[in-house]
Amino acid sequence: MLTRTVFEPEHETFRATVRTFLEEEVVPEYPDWIAAGRPSSRFWKGVGALGVLGIGVPEEYGGTPGTDFRHSVVVTEEIQRLGLAIGGLRVHTDICVPYLLHHASDAQRRQWLPRMCSGDVVVALGMSEPGAGSDLKAIATRAERDGDYYVVNGAKTFISNGASADLVILAVKTDPAAGRDGISLLLVDTTTTGFARGRKLDKLGLAAQDLAELSFTDMRIPVSARLGAENEGFRYLTSNLAHERLSIAVNSQAAAVAAMDWTATDIGGTGVGQDTKFTLAACATDVAAGQALIDQAITEHVADRLGVADAALVKLFATELQGRVVERCLSVTDPGSAYVSDSKIGNAYLDGRVSRIYAGSSEIMKVIVAQQLGL
Repeated sequence: MLTRTVFEPEHETFRATVRTFLEEEVVPEYPDWIAAGRPSSRFWKGVGALGVLGIGVPEEYGGTPGTDFRHSVVVTEEIQRLGLAIGGLRVHTDICVPYLLHHASDAQRRQWLPRMCSGDVVVALGMSEPGAGSDLKAIATRAERDGDYYVVNGAKTFISNGASADLVILAVKTDPAAGRDGISLLLVDTTTTGFARGRKLDKLGLAAQDLAELSFTDMRIPVSARLGAENEGFRYLTSNLAHERLSIAVNSQAAAVAAMDWTATDIGGTGVGQDTKFTLAACATDVAAGQALIDQAITEHVADRLGVADAALVKLFATELQGRVVERCLSVTDPGSAYVSDSKIGNAYLDGRVSRIYAGSSEIMKVIVAQQLGL
């Protein structure tokens, strides 16, 4: 593989620490996560103590000093190297934390960020709804103003970290007639009366990842818990798209690298057929091209130069690459070991499908890239 230049020595030191933690603390209890459908609370406290949850957060809010997005990349790569599905961690760090950093008041940051960084508070983003999916203008969860409170009624579904969350960044309609321009975000403490969690959702893949239904019945949320200005929620939700999509692309690239490495190791040695050699050679070429694209995007993002359209292009390439490489690797793996519940490559096939759907499907990414071309 070509030499990567995106990391500094401190990132590799951090990688060694993360690798040890995952191998010694997570892998042994991972089967219990699969049975429960979510990571343990011990995991959240562990990654908090390691500094993972404070990546990119200022030290005054409990963050880990001297860290940037590349530290998050390291964590993702090490998770995928072991074939683990812990997407809720990236939801917490790469998706939810930026909303508080960029749009919360200082009082809100001081209330929530230190506990989010320590692992004492797990956070979720409440967007998708039954019948609305990710179509934000169609959401029906309503927040009606009543003095110094909003009264919230509605439901959300497919919420990552929903079963574990102590805090939900909740998208609500505060002006139903205004479409997407009538959306606000509320910081919801999940101990609030009227907040309820629904059934555990069984999924195709991602068995250890927390995914839940949420409902709200006459839930009273203080106006002071609103994130930013009223009816500015859509703008806030779209402001972090480049970061979110790059995070997903990094995960997909790392999954493709891991699948190729496992497969080459498992079938390596003498007696490998020419077709298999050619298949893995094609995978290695694809993976090398993807890594170059990902590393360039990481560099641009750290320098605050990565645009939404470029992030869409990277997500499109990396998620489609993941599907292509994992499927090829599965095709050359002995069926006796590939199609069993504890197969890394088999689970990678199931876990990876959703990456081409969430945060904007591949078709949506193509629309964005085409628009950048003036089409």
